[in-house]
Amino acid sequence: MKNQPKYFLAINMQSKVKYKTDKDLVNACVQGKRDAQEVLYKTYADKMFAICKTYAQNRDDACEYLQLGFIQVFTKLNQFSFTGSLEGWIRRVIVTTALQELRKQKHYQVNIDDLNISHYTEEDEIEGFQGLPFNKVIEYVNELPKKAGLVLKLFAIEGYSHQEIAKQLSISISTSKSQLNYARSLLKKRVSDLNG
Repeated sequence: MKNQPKYFLAINMQSKVKYKTDKDLVNACVQGKRDAQEVLYKTYADKMFAICKTYAQNRDDACEYLQLGFIQVFTKLNQFSFTGSLEGWIRRVIVTTALQELRKQKHYQVNIDDLNISHYTEEDEIEGFQGLPFNKVIEYVNELPKKAGLVLKLFAIEGYSHQEIAKQLSISISTSKSQLNYARSLLKKRVSDLNG
């Protein structure tokens, strides 16, 4: 029972009977059934809010990303093809929404032309993070220059390729790679300083 989505334990007995699978839930949401939409939101909101917090400057921004993201989820839910997990699809919509908002606010934009990052290689690994809680790692990542931190989050946390990152952030693939390497080197130095 512990591994089942929360909507199996949903709002009332009637909802539990109605929405036994993702397909049942999605179809009911697409049909505009409010109880199904509430079940979907309550099932995934906490996880998606945690994701929003990794991209937001503050809690208010995270709330805004979550709200805008779920608007997109409900608008585009009829496009969900059931080829992957529903949670993964929702996560992608939420991250894309957060990135669109960041692009509008230009929080992540920094000038990297003056950075001497040519000596960092893609093989550089971040050592020493194995024992740290995820929220502490995110705290360190959030201290990075904005674009470098964003690229690292998209690459390491979301699993985006450099091509996908370049497209999402309107940057070149080489800029994505150099920003990732720059972020890794800064984190490696931070860990080295902590362990020092």
